[in-house]
Amino acid sequence: MSSKTKIVVLRMKEIIYTAIFLVLSILLISLFLIMFRPGKENSPVSIDQVQSQYIPGVYTSSIKLGNEQVDVQVSVDSDHINSISLVTLSESVATMYPLVQPALDDLAEQICASQSTDNLSYASETRYTSQALLNAINDALQKAEK
Repeated sequence: MSSKTKIVVLRMKEIIYTAIFLVLSILLISLFLIMFRPGKENSPVSIDQVQSQYIPGVYTSSIKLGNEQVDVQVSVDSDHINSISLVTLSESVATMYPLVQPALDDLAEQICASQSTDNLSYASETRYTSQALLNAINDALQKAEK
């Protein structure tokens, strides 16, 4: 029986390259498995899938000042508050209640900038006027919500 012994000589450089190649291939396979696994729910949301907050339109709510009715008009599109204004503000109401228009202008600016009626600031002399206007604005926004 004659058996020939074969001796295989490996160089350290080849072993290191092979080990690095194996580690990188395992990382690549695991990355592919993580990226392309089925049932992934964190896909980017397209513009069509975004739920709108408001029904676009112009909504009003009334405030009674003395014997007069004043309408607060809120204009919204699908996800923004565009403008807030007073409608049917007669000269007599403007004369009797001079803080109504400046208070509404201040509130409207803050609400349109922040797109929210939370955490608003108003002057102490217009506190009650601003609260009445804010209640009317919130009523109009509730009508606009889906």
